[in-house]
Amino acid sequence: MTTPHASPQSLLSIRRLLLVDAAVSGATGVLMAAAAPMFQTMFDLPAPVVRSAGLALLPFAALVVYFARTEQVSRGQVRSVIVMNAAWVAASVLVLVGGWIAPNTLGIAFVLVQALVVAGLAELQYTALRRTGRDARVLASA
Repeated sequence: MTTPHASPQSLLSIRRLLLVDAAVSGATGVLMAAAAPMFQTMFDLPAPVVRSAGLALLPFAALVVYFARTEQVSRGQVRSVIVMNAAWVAASVLVLVGGWIAPNTLGIAFVLVQALVVAGLAELQYTALRRTGRDARVLASA
């Protein structure tokens, strides 16, 4: 029995998706951390919450870059990024419905739009991972 291997295209797709995720997360993190007072003024989002969320994105982005740049990207690494993205989406929704913050309409839109972007990235990563085949060991580089 042969073990299916990741095609060079599917691996490239996963690496690109990870790099896009890292770039979006890193840029968003820097913006949120640096401009937290502006987010409070424009969106009624508490500056300490925005700053903390932004700072939390920076090590995540660095980790995702590391995963994308390794010679062999493991399925576990990709799954962990998908799970962390799903957790971010869930937390974004929970802070709104749980009443922990009280943003204005623009703030609600910001939280939901960024959650939708993250959910979209997670879905694309999941789809790309499924297309790599069932080799649970490693997605070898092309």
